[in-house]
Order: sequence, then structure tokens, then C-alpha cells
Amino acid sequence: MRRNDREITDMKTIESIVAGARFMHLGLFDDDYPYVVPMHYGYTLSDGKFTFYVHSAKTGQKLVCIERNNNVFVEIDVGERLIPSDIPCEYGAAYKSVMCKGKAFIINNAHEKCRALEIIMKTQTGKDFEIDERMADAVTVIKIVTDSITAKARLK
Repeated sequence: MRRNDREITDMKTIESIVAGARFMHLGLFDDDYPYVVPMHYGYTLSDGKFTFYVHSAKTGQKLVCIERNNNVFVEIDVGERLIPSDIPCEYGAAYKSVMCKGKAFIINNAHEKCRALEIIMKTQTGKDFEIDERMADAVTVIKIVTDSITAKARLK
């Protein structure tokens, strides 16, 4: 990381960023060009590693990309605001961000799909919902297992 003074290493702080956002930018490989899509998500944190869950339609470009190459990149940010200045080159932005590398997997097990969708709903709404197999069958659920995490912030 180029700006070590902005690096965040405390996992409670990192999780607060992930918990405070509503969507992630999911980066995928699409032949010669990157493919980035904003997605609502749910997450779990265990042993310092995030597992993210997203859902999508049963067909589409995301799924094609994952089938070809399941390496993914996740970016999540909160607190964005402009830091003004009287000098144009001194303008900046305040933010907190988390970035993760990982692998994406399509969940086929009905019980695991239901649980993943419940996690998404809890993350997004703060409420517990029960998802049944009929509901889960209407969508594709993607599990993203992270293997690296970086985070940084600029507050002023």
C-alpha cells in the first residue's frame, strides 16, 4: 500500500466498513476487459477472512465470467465526501474502503442457498428473515471466499 499512513489493520474497524455499506463493486474477468458490477451483499467473518454472498438472475454476464475464471475482486467504500480547497490541485476526498481478492463459487446446495440469502437480508436490513427453498430456487447465489484484505481511510 502506497499510503501506509491511511492503512487500516484493525479487523473491528474493517468489519465496521463492510457492515456500514450497502453494496460492493464486484470485479470479474471478462476476456480482454474487466467487468465490474455493483451488488448488494451479505457477509460473514471468520478467522480474519470475509465470506461474501450475492445473488443474481439465473443467467447473465456475471455467471459467464465466473464460469470462465472464478478469481474476483471486491471493493466496498463508505463515507465519501469532497474535501474542498481554494487550490484545484489540493481538492481531495474523504472515504473508508475495503478491498479483497478471492474466489467466487455458485452455491447449488438448497440449504446453503437459503442460509446465504438469509445472511444477505440480515446484512442489508438488520432483520432476520426465513428463506425457503422455493424462494431460493428463483435466483442464483454466489459465494465469495476471500484470501486477502486491505483497507484504508482518509478522514480529513
